[in-house]
Amino acid sequence: MNVSIDWLKSSWRAGKHMLRPVTSPSIRFIASCRPAMVPIRTLGARHRHSVGRHLLKLDAADRYLRFGYAASDEQVLRYVQQLDFDRDQVFGIYNRRLELIAMAHLAYAPHPEHRRCAEFGVSVLKQARGKGLGKRLFDHSIVHARTRGVSMMFIHALSENTAMLKIARKAGAVVTRDGSESEAYLQLPPAGFDTHMEQMVNQHVAEFDYQLKKQAKQFWRFLAGVQEVRQGVREGRHKAGA
Repeated sequence: MNVSIDWLKSSWRAGKHMLRPVTSPSIRFIASCRPAMVPIRTLGARHRHSVGRHLLKLDAADRYLRFGYAASDEQVLRYVQQLDFDRDQVFGIYNRRLELIAMAHLAYAPHPEHRRCAEFGVSVLKQARGKGLGKRLFDHSIVHARTRGVSMMFIHALSENTAMLKIARKAGAVVTRDGSESEAYLQLPPAGFDTHMEQMVNQHVAEFDYQLKKQAKQFWRFLAGVQEVRQGVREGRHKAGA
């Protein structure tokens, strides 16, 4: 079909209003109430080093809440080396500097008779708290657990880890306390088509977001190099003119 330039111009004039920002107060209110999407990336064995760096940034108090004891650097690194990325699932949230600021470990039971059970653990760096990242990772892990046929998710936490227990209770988990430790378990419904689609979309968004951040970081590094070269040229000219 031959399309004339005049027809294209007429179509553009007729539809360009659709590209203008929405100014309706009701639409703006709905958009402001909608939670922003946080890209969550699935981590593999090649991310073991960044996982280790993330956990080593936790101070003694945070390690105590995450592992149930004040883990030393050696114990943290031993935990990282023992992560089974083929059996379990590890999820991470990166900032613009590609620093792993939050991560979750969804551990599946190795024994076949407990294949429908999984345990959830999470850690968030201090500077990234108060943004609901732990909750996002928890919800994300639930979606993945359901697609793997998990019907019961467990959270083992110290009773003083109120942030984690609050997330579990809000999700409908049953929490039982035994002294300084608490156990929470959450029954999960079977995964439907929408659950699988949500998982697929989340994976694509997270990968696209990571690649953009990676390109941005490389570009800024390139600009920094250019600035160094320019500065060197300026200094050379200054010395030559002296």
